[in-house]
Amino acid sequence: MTTEPSKAPPLYPKTHLLAASGIAALLSLALLVFPSSDVEAKRTTLSLDLESPAEQLTQDQDAADAVQATNEAVASPFAQIENTAEDTAQTAEAEPAPVAAEEPKAPGHREVIVSKGDTLSTLFEKVGLPTSSVHELLASDKQAKQFTQLKHGQKLEFELSPDGQLNNLHSKVSDLESITLTKGPKGYAFNRVITKPVVRSAYVHGVINSSLSQSAARAGLSHNMTMDMANVFGYDIDFAQDIRQGDEFDVIYEQKVINGKTVGTGNILSARFTNRGKTYTAVRYTNKQGTSSYYTADGNSMRKAFIRTPVDFARISSRFSMGRKHPILNKIRAHKGVDYAAPRGTPIKAAGDGKVLLAGRRGGYGNTVIIQHGNTYRTLYGHMQGFAKGVQTGGNVKQGQIIGYIGTTGLSTGPHLHYEFQVNGVHVDPLGQKLPMADPIAKAERARFLQQSQPLMARMDQERATMLASSKR
Repeated sequence: MTTEPSKAPPLYPKTHLLAASGIAALLSLALLVFPSSDVEAKRTTLSLDLESPAEQLTQDQDAADAVQATNEAVASPFAQIENTAEDTAQTAEAEPAPVAAEEPKAPGHREVIVSKGDTLSTLFEKVGLPTSSVHELLASDKQAKQFTQLKHGQKLEFELSPDGQLNNLHSKVSDLESITLTKGPKGYAFNRVITKPVVRSAYVHGVINSSLSQSAARAGLSHNMTMDMANVFGYDIDFAQDIRQGDEFDVIYEQKVINGKTVGTGNILSARFTNRGKTYTAVRYTNKQGTSSYYTADGNSMRKAFIRTPVDFARISSRFSMGRKHPILNKIRAHKGVDYAAPRGTPIKAAGDGKVLLAGRRGGYGNTVIIQHGNTYRTLYGHMQGFAKGVQTGGNVKQGQIIGYIGTTGLSTGPHLHYEFQVNGVHVDPLGQKLPMADPIAKAERARFLQQSQPLMARMDQERATMLASSKR
């Protein structure tokens, strides 16, 4: 006898199942018609361009809360809010904050940048001004001619009247200086504004591993500051032949700053130079009469009666010798001076104060300057390309003054300076001659000098010690 399996009774009445199906359908329809606020917030964050940073941050935080509530990863342009501090910094660097829009310029405002070949006339044409405006502007004020001294990249700003006439011309000449011409009832008035920078002291250290100029540049000294340093120590160190690899220098100098930006340098306040194992120290001091000079730390003058090298950073091509073979005459002939080889046009400086006995041609020396220094000393500079402005026979020159330029006139095989040094009419080797000293600090000024020099020396020692300690870490 076969028995059929019995059917399980239904769990829910049929009427209940029908009701449940109806409720599910209604819920689905509601979701389609009324989306959830969370989903809508996420979509708005991804697509809406916000008008202000405040609104942007608020809606972004709403989106972040919605993402956290639903546990979904949403690619948001503001996702860095939830990043780590490091990620946030990197993102902030890659995506800078919005910059406030510049104020709109006046309708008559024009700006032009000076390009190669530009003149004031061509720049006026670019903004629609006639050439006659240039003549009117330059004739209105003597100082207006400064607007013709244009530099590549310089910006000129024009303000034009409604009828196209020039009302104002402005240009920033440097970080410290700007010039303006403003039209008034009597023509254009010139005005110069010079911003006074904050002056602070700065320290730099360098080691010579190639040339002085290259090593100084690597240390952070400008070319002008390097030349100043060479001038300070130029009485004791011959920068043409004495510099050696491993020489060191420390410099404390004035730094000019505007709004946190370095815009220039001033004087060297103190410096130390170690050359071939010997250390020289210099301190700038201004006496009660307002005269500034450099002295050693104990008050002796750095200035001697003569500088050792009349040409900066030149190479000695021939030394003082009583038995040298002349390169052109091809015979033994005394070489009663020192030859400094340098590029044509390199400036030549007077070795000391004196009277110019000759500024002209002198046989095989070519263009020559001879200077008499008091009753005892005389110097000669030969083979010059030409003479500096104002240098003439019978005139006076100051120590370090440029008197001419390297050339190859007379009996010369290449551009160089032939330099001679005489003591009481006798030629001596200028490289071996002991130079006379200048006066030291006056006794009445010594205490005041030490008050200024000792802190500078202490700071150089402290800066050097800090630098060495940092390099060992």
